[in-house]
Amino acid sequence: MPPRVANEALAAACDLMLAIDSGGVIRDIRLGADDLAGLGIETWLGRPFGETVGAESRGKAEELLAGTSDPGRWRQVNHPIAGGEVPIRYLMLDGTGDERLAIGRDMRAAAALQQRLLRAQQAMERDSLRLRQLEARYRLLFESASEAILVVDTASRRITDANPAARRLAGGGGLDGQPFVTIVHADDRDAATALLGAVAAAEQRHPGRIRLADGEAALMSATLFRQDRAAQLLVRLRPLAAEIEGPRDRPLSEVLERMPDAFVLTDRDLAVLACNAAFLDLVAEARDADVTGAPLPRWLGRPGIDVGLLEAQLREHGAVSNFSTIVRPRHGADLDVEVSAVKSADADGIRHGFTIRPVQPLAARGAGIAQPRSVEQLTELVGRVSLKEIVRESTDLIERLCIEAALAYTDDNRASAAEILGLSRQSLYSKLHRHGLGNLGDGE
Repeated sequence: MPPRVANEALAAACDLMLAIDSGGVIRDIRLGADDLAGLGIETWLGRPFGETVGAESRGKAEELLAGTSDPGRWRQVNHPIAGGEVPIRYLMLDGTGDERLAIGRDMRAAAALQQRLLRAQQAMERDSLRLRQLEARYRLLFESASEAILVVDTASRRITDANPAARRLAGGGGLDGQPFVTIVHADDRDAATALLGAVAAAEQRHPGRIRLADGEAALMSATLFRQDRAAQLLVRLRPLAAEIEGPRDRPLSEVLERMPDAFVLTDRDLAVLACNAAFLDLVAEARDADVTGAPLPRWLGRPGIDVGLLEAQLREHGAVSNFSTIVRPRHGADLDVEVSAVKSADADGIRHGFTIRPVQPLAARGAGIAQPRSVEQLTELVGRVSLKEIVRESTDLIERLCIEAALAYTDDNRASAAEILGLSRQSLYSKLHRHGLGNLGDGE
């Protein structure tokens, strides 16, 4: 077969054929696929083959030209074009004389398929991670639930899973694989089986009363769900003893939690043991863990004065009513409050309970304004705090009232207010900050 005919046959059988001379320069280009037309491949004519490939493919191109690759081995290189790259696999053949023929196959379809497979794999990995996270959350809820919960197979009526509360209710033994009726009293097994059958048949059933194997009465309810193409029953058991005795024996903390006034329980050293939500709001803390174990004087009373008086009253009388003091929240201005407290001694030691009630609306805290004591409040401090402290309170009251009057007289012009008060602007700003007056973030 003449060489020209052979070359044309090769060009027709492949997507691309390049004739490359001994210097690595492309001398002829034949396209066997219309998809490659219009990509600028004809501009490669007269250029070195190594210059038509991307930087990461230069090594492969040199191996192809040098003939160091295994005979018959295809090598893929990427050719940069406008808007992207064209991946082509080449097989190098000997031509006539010093000429070599590079037979190429367009790999864009295969590359697109690989990208689709990669995206599909990544999507599956994301879905798998999401499902694992959901399973972990479900398992955490299932294991930590205080209510006895069992998963029962509808066909065999055997227990496939049970949480710790269910195992405790059944005496602590293993339940997986056991017939559900084994945890039910012999006289009530028919009723329990009937309830499960009714729920499995998609009938609406109210919780039924049964006796457990040890004779303890319980409320039983079930919900139908599907898992792994099989129907399962989620069975809940609630001992009737807990239903009956719960309201009578409910811990006092549940009632105190609903109180509108702040309540806090401390040990003999005034370290916080427990508190309600109102106390957290009052001291501007987010969680119980932020206050538990911390000293109550961190928030209550003027340092070194009020708490000492409170402790003395509790030691002497065992209780204190309507004690006027302040709360120093984590954020915001101090707040005037009234405190009632009681001391309790039991086997666990001495404890103190405090109820704290603001004597001004909580909305005043949001405005960042701490109201000064009135003259009557100041005189009530006689005998409870030192004269030095009363004088300091009086000075603060007069200073604040004068600053407020100056700001009102000058229509909140701080420069003019400082002038009529005989203060520098810097000194006025310092006092405004100390008393929590004005919006210091605003300009004049």
